[in-house]
Amino acid sequence: MIGAIIGDIVGSRFEWNNCRRKDFELFTPQCFATDDSIMTLAVGKALMCSQPDWSDLPAQAVRCMQEVGRPYPHCGYGGRFQEWMYSDDPRPYHSFGNGAAMRVSACGFVARSMEEAKALSRAVTGVTHDHPEGYKGAEAVTVAIYMARTGSALAEIRKRIDREYYPMDFTLDGIRATYRFNETCQRTVPQALMAFFESTGFEDAIRNAISIGGDSDTLAAITGGVAQAYYGVPAALEAQARNYLDARLTAILDAYEAWRR
Repeated sequence: MIGAIIGDIVGSRFEWNNCRRKDFELFTPQCFATDDSIMTLAVGKALMCSQPDWSDLPAQAVRCMQEVGRPYPHCGYGGRFQEWMYSDDPRPYHSFGNGAAMRVSACGFVARSMEEAKALSRAVTGVTHDHPEGYKGAEAVTVAIYMARTGSALAEIRKRIDREYYPMDFTLDGIRATYRFNETCQRTVPQALMAFFESTGFEDAIRNAISIGGDSDTLAAITGGVAQAYYGVPAALEAQARNYLDARLTAILDAYEAWRR
C-alpha cells in the first residue's frame, strides 16, 4: 500500500494547482494524506480483518472504511461518498468515480491468484461503486498490481490492460497539454497506468503521473500502487511519506506490513 500512499501525498498539493512537468520537489510542508491514503489503508485493514475465505470482505470493507475514515471529514471525500461515509445505512450508489480505483492496491498484493485478485477487487468496490465502470477501473488496477507483483514484464501488463480494459493507444506527451481534471475511472485509470508504462523506476512513475495534471493525488496513488508492485519502493521515500501519517494511520500501515510478511 505504501506506493499508493506516497503517490497520494506527493500529488496532494497539485490537485488544484497542476504541475505539468517532472522537475518538482516530491515532499513539502504543503503535502498531506488525502482520502486516497485513508481509504487505501481502510481496505488494507478490511483484508486483514476478513475471514480466510474472504466471505465477509464486503461487510468488513464497509465497517473499516467508516471506522478508519470518519475521523477525517475534511480529507477530500467526494459529496456522495461523504454521505455514504457518515450514513447509518450505507448502500452502494452506482458510482464510477475514480475512488474505486485508488483504494484497491492491497487487493493486488494479497491475492493468491488472478481470479482471487479480481474477486477481492469486486468485493471491496461493490459496497460503493457498483457501476460497471467502477468495477472495471478497480479491477484493471488490481490486475496490473497482481501481474507486476508476480513477475510479469511491463510490456505484458500493458498488453493485457489494452486487450481487456482500456486502449493504451496514447502517450503522456500527447495528452499533457490538454488533459484536465476528471473524477471518473474511465478518464483516470488509463492515464495513471500509462504513467507506469512509460516509467523507468518508482519515482519516475510518480513524476510521470503528476506531470499530466488532472486529479493529481488520485492519479499518482493509482500509479504508485502499480509501480510499487513492479519496482519496489525506495526506503527513503517510504520514510518521508510516513511523516505525513498520524499515529492511527501509521498503526494500520505497520499492522498490514507485518501481516503480509
